[in-house]
Amino acid sequence: MSQPSQTRIDAIDVLRGLALALMLLVNNPGSWSAVYGPFLHADWHGLTPTDLVFPFFLFVVGASMACSLRGQIQHSGLPWLSVLKRSFLLCLIGFILQIIPLDQTPDTWRIMGVLQRIGLCFLLVAIAITILKERWLILVCSLVLIAYWLLLLTAGSSPYSLESNLVRHVDMAILSSSHMWPGKGLAFDPEGLLSTIGASITVLSGYLVCVKVLQQKTKNQQIIQLLLVAFALLCIGLIWSLWHPINKNLWTGSFVLVSSAAACLSLALIIWMWRVSVFTPVLNGLKIYGSNPIFIYVAAWLFSVFLSRVTITVNQQTLSVQEWIFGCLQNLMTAKLASLIYAIIFATLFYLVALVLYRKRIFIKL
Repeated sequence: MSQPSQTRIDAIDVLRGLALALMLLVNNPGSWSAVYGPFLHADWHGLTPTDLVFPFFLFVVGASMACSLRGQIQHSGLPWLSVLKRSFLLCLIGFILQIIPLDQTPDTWRIMGVLQRIGLCFLLVAIAITILKERWLILVCSLVLIAYWLLLLTAGSSPYSLESNLVRHVDMAILSSSHMWPGKGLAFDPEGLLSTIGASITVLSGYLVCVKVLQQKTKNQQIIQLLLVAFALLCIGLIWSLWHPINKNLWTGSFVLVSSAAACLSLALIIWMWRVSVFTPVLNGLKIYGSNPIFIYVAAWLFSVFLSRVTITVNQQTLSVQEWIFGCLQNLMTAKLASLIYAIIFATLFYLVALVLYRKRIFIKL
């Protein structure tokens, strides 16, 4: 069994850090009413740069599994206890984050979320790479995406609408509408149970790219292979989108292909950038950012809740700390720019947290 090359590990670490930094940036604007278009998700069908952030993170989860879990499986089988523990803890922590600060009744607590999706995908992919031979994984990914497409079409005459899609129906039947995200004006969860099928294939795509493509011996070979894979995935995804729309909320097959193509392009660019010394500080900074991803994500979530819930009184007006900071920035610039600067400050603060942990050689893992 070949060992993971340092180039492969470095590129994956940088992409992880980039995904985490972008996640904090787009999730923490100064005000949701003042956000530049590229920093918002597509309302339903379509794709914005923000829609690539979560699939990039899932792609990296799969690539990381190829660097760590794959060797254990080939030597002694799947470490079931470790895998189940990690999956459970991710789901549990994600659920706890959803209900903090405990100001809602239990019958309205949202059950699914980002960490829950990561935990479920991690478990499903770990099982898949254990029971299936690697040479069959590409075929299995293709068949699963086609089956998921056909399954979505069973929802009726409007299978891709917000109101009628099968993802929503399944979540309402299993979770009930009161335990789903209400952000679109009705119960619909973008991290739903059924759409975890598509998300799991995103994780598997990261695994396969790491195993099949990044095994190339030279950087030139890695870059060329990544570009070829990206081109193929992008072409297939765009053609498929004529019948099966690109939709992050439903995590459609076309979305899986296009977002995985973008991840491959990003990896190719990262590997190329290692050759240019001027980019080295940026790449090393992103590696540091991604060195404690779950801890940073959780800490940032809790800090965001603190900023939005703790209030202060200014000129006889009660404001949250977040509103006060955003207001101060807005006095100096336009609302959208102030909102972006707030998000940049927020993301930079947690880079400093990651840097302190990295320098102290503290790596918090589940």
